[in-house]
Amino acid sequence: MKKYCKVEVAGRNVSFESGKIAKQANGAVMVRQGDTMVLVTAVSARKGREGIDFFPLTVDFQEKTYAAGKIPGGFFKREGRLSDRETLTSRLIDRPLRPLFPKGFTCETQIIATVMSTDNVNDPAILALTGASAALMISEIPFAGPVAAVRVARVNGELVVNPTFAETDESDLDVIMACNREAVVMVEGGAQEVDEQVMLEALELGHNAAQPFLDAQLEMVKQIGIEKREVIAPVINSDLTAVVDECFGDRFEEGIKVSDKLERQDYFSLLKDKVRVRLAELEISADDLGEVFEDRLGGAIRRQISTQGVRIGGRKVDEIRDIACEVSLLPRTHGSALFTRGETQAIVTATLGTSVDEQRIDSLRGNTFNDFMLHYNFPPYSVGEARFLRGPGRREIGHGTLARRALKAILPGADKFPYTIRIVSDITESNGSSSMASVCGGSLALMDAGVPIKAPVAGIAMGLVQEGDDFIVLSDILGDEDHVGDMDFKVAGTKDGITAIQMDIKINGISREIMAKALAQAKAGRLHILGEMAAALTEPRAELSDYAPRIMTIMIDPDKIRDVIGPGGKNIRAITEKSGAKIDIDDSGEIKIASVDGQASEMAIALIRDLTQEAEVGKVYLGTVQRIMDFGAFVQIFPGTDGLLHISQIAEERVRDVRDFMKEGDEVMVKVIEVDRQGKIRLTRKGMDSK
Repeated sequence: MKKYCKVEVAGRNVSFESGKIAKQANGAVMVRQGDTMVLVTAVSARKGREGIDFFPLTVDFQEKTYAAGKIPGGFFKREGRLSDRETLTSRLIDRPLRPLFPKGFTCETQIIATVMSTDNVNDPAILALTGASAALMISEIPFAGPVAAVRVARVNGELVVNPTFAETDESDLDVIMACNREAVVMVEGGAQEVDEQVMLEALELGHNAAQPFLDAQLEMVKQIGIEKREVIAPVINSDLTAVVDECFGDRFEEGIKVSDKLERQDYFSLLKDKVRVRLAELEISADDLGEVFEDRLGGAIRRQISTQGVRIGGRKVDEIRDIACEVSLLPRTHGSALFTRGETQAIVTATLGTSVDEQRIDSLRGNTFNDFMLHYNFPPYSVGEARFLRGPGRREIGHGTLARRALKAILPGADKFPYTIRIVSDITESNGSSSMASVCGGSLALMDAGVPIKAPVAGIAMGLVQEGDDFIVLSDILGDEDHVGDMDFKVAGTKDGITAIQMDIKINGISREIMAKALAQAKAGRLHILGEMAAALTEPRAELSDYAPRIMTIMIDPDKIRDVIGPGGKNIRAITEKSGAKIDIDDSGEIKIASVDGQASEMAIALIRDLTQEAEVGKVYLGTVQRIMDFGAFVQIFPGTDGLLHISQIAEERVRDVRDFMKEGDEVMVKVIEVDRQGKIRLTRKGMDSK
């Protein structure tokens, strides 16, 4: 039976419909705003997977090109692997939903959100996340929702809920958040150095605006009235727990005093072996040892933080690990930096290219070109592992996009710095917030490359331990603290404001008080890190690397573009081959010439000028005779431009035969006496040296 619900958010209607399409899915909802429609389905296997200790959830967001009335490009003419945008949106849906499934639920579960129609006005990502929650809510799949997504942007100084794409493009703050009744549970976004108070206002506005979406989902649940599956929580062997607590309980506190990550891992690995030996002696099964061990270790870490204000290795709650920065590490890159914070380290490089190197992006909104790329790599050796090297996964794409967002805000405009920029962050060691290390290293690499950025950017990851009404915010969290804590809150920015933000929480929500405390503490940490970075480099270098291309820009008459290109590209190829420079021509007549060698660029400019210069009346040229006719000669005064030297203008005396005075290939001095409306040029040699 078809169920329907409609709500109004920020003056726009959003509808939810179920029971008409995809009826064999456990839950299916078509969400519509304007002419943008997203079908979201949720399906879960009837039986759980044996022998796993995690929840096997898969989330896929896919954009069908037919939604925008387009046919896919490429050879196969059909949608292929997920694009970066689709991957990022898939992560956006996954992150707030995953913590809401019950412990012990191990049934293979899949959520698919498909954009089936788009008006390129309303954002389908917002509809997809809210629709995913709705599909789960009306299904028998156990889920502690609902949650809803909203987007908030600041346009012309005003905060706007669920802005159109056009408004988002003009905004200086853009955040997507997922909310439940109590609080914001996930945040992802960027800004142009906005103040922490402005960010708080945006999050509060978004949380209030999300409430109608939650009401709509509950209304659909009421209409459908489906019963949820029962999930029996796993029961831990009490004898095993007793042995761990009685014999080894105090050893966990000792282990978390070890500051070195690998030494700490070895300590707990040996401790786990001792527990197994003891269990074997008592003939107690060790099947649940991993879960019990993790629970006791997490409890010890949280207990020490909440009661003593001391973290792993004895660090204070707001203490930043030791930082070391080095620039110009790699001699042949255009810019490079080594950023080390504690046991997290990144080698970050900046490479400068021309517009030819721009990335072409084919999306539902049309073809666009990206002149700033940031690629994040997380090799297995960075965490002491050995495994196959694969292509970038969702984690790599997500971390790279976060770092890119943080740095994009401080880049110069193309009119001031006409380069394509690629940053690569190779994580060489990891123990907490390698994405923020990429931000810091990326900022240093840009300055080392001579990119005139507005200001340096640093990033920091914040954590949270909350017990009842009491809470402690942690600065610069480790991997273990992230694992057992209640929040992972990353904030990047300059000394003047925030440029990127990302938050995930594992509890029901966090209050405005916690959010304000986290933002203030993050700012203090960010300023400290910026100070450490300044010890390596305080501002962009005055000159580009010797190995970076120099881009020179000239303007020509757009009508002359065809002359530069030549028939079949003959002229432009000849200029490129002769000078060695890269040449990019815009329809406006702007030509960019790029070369590492300045002389090559100057040669290319001279050749282009030769092809595009215009004859000036009264100016004398050294021309070359191209053709002899009975009535005169055609003389090339510069490449691509000929003028007629009429027989009456060859000499002061009467000329009976042109060939008596010149032959083809001769160089002769001529003066322009007329350029008519059609561009035809008349030349003369009268009054000039006849030699």
